[in-house]
Amino acid sequence: MSGDGSDERLRRWRLVLGDSGDEALPGLGRTDQRVDQALGALYDADRTGGLGSTAPGVARWLGDIRGYFPTSVVRVMQRDALERLGLKQLLLEPELLASVEPDVHLVATLIALSHVIPSRTRETARAVVRQVVEEIERRLADPLRQAVHGALSRSLRTTRPRLAEIDWPRTVQANLKHYLPEQRTVVPQRLVGYGRKRQRLKDVIVAIDQSGSMAESVVYASVLGAVMASIPSLRTRLVVFDTAVVDMTESLTDPVDVLFGVQLGGGTDIGAAVDYCASLVTRPADTVMVLISDLFEGGIRERLLHRVTMLVGSGVRFVALLALSDSGHPMYDHALAAELANLGVPAFACTPNLFPELLAAALSHQDLQAWAAANDLT
Repeated sequence: MSGDGSDERLRRWRLVLGDSGDEALPGLGRTDQRVDQALGALYDADRTGGLGSTAPGVARWLGDIRGYFPTSVVRVMQRDALERLGLKQLLLEPELLASVEPDVHLVATLIALSHVIPSRTRETARAVVRQVVEEIERRLADPLRQAVHGALSRSLRTTRPRLAEIDWPRTVQANLKHYLPEQRTVVPQRLVGYGRKRQRLKDVIVAIDQSGSMAESVVYASVLGAVMASIPSLRTRLVVFDTAVVDMTESLTDPVDVLFGVQLGGGTDIGAAVDYCASLVTRPADTVMVLISDLFEGGIRERLLHRVTMLVGSGVRFVALLALSDSGHPMYDHALAAELANLGVPAFACTPNLFPELLAAALSHQDLQAWAAANDLT
């Protein structure tokens, strides 16, 4: 047997034995350590306490295993997870699922397991997801619409509007001093209107990393993307990616459909996603691109940086969000974040509550790095 074959066999035995093989077998590399942690969380759960069926780590684990194992193995591990992590009863009993207090992490777990949820539970699962989606919408939809309206209001106003573009309430207000009592009318000497009313004012392209660590961000970004799609002055595109790129724009009328259309976990090719997003840009100076990713690039790094350089140079407003969540400081690739910043693409984490202000700042061409610093974002 060759040395390479022997090393591979020892590696496999170490992964099978878990921590108990530490003394007898060689140590693991960085990637294999993550594989070992994923295996241990499932198969050593009795000894270690596992992930806990309500922990955010469940959703992250369900996503991460797609990046470490082939599809056939992932299916076996997910079936084992239903038994070992206490999820089987939750997914098999609609009544129990309906009684669980829904939150973003439960939604992430459900969408990660969407293809193994039995038919009798599927509608209950969608109802639970919709409940969380509607709560997020109640909290964030109005602030997002108001922020966008405020950011674009100056570019909307003009004093030489066409007839169909006249803003009559503002026109009357601006001409009250020209009111003629005898005719009971206002003589408008200055018209106020919407100079670009017939077209979308700005394009917003959102690209979401589907890797397991981004589960909470996927939930928030999907809901916020649907809200943006409902704003007439924006043309919104939503793209999700791992090693493949999927355009979810047609599903934006219902964020629940978006969420059940994503596949949490797997590899990451940010460059391919940014290439696709670049193909959607038709008006660079009127385009905001939001990349939501931890920046652990599995594709060709140089291709990504080249494409970003081209987009920024063309006038696209580009921002990288390391997370869109309330879960504190995220793990991310610091070196790639620094390289993007050098290209004019600020990279920082953002809470969902601050996203409306961030989008308004991007639409109004504010300095996003200064904005992030002012809001203590990293």
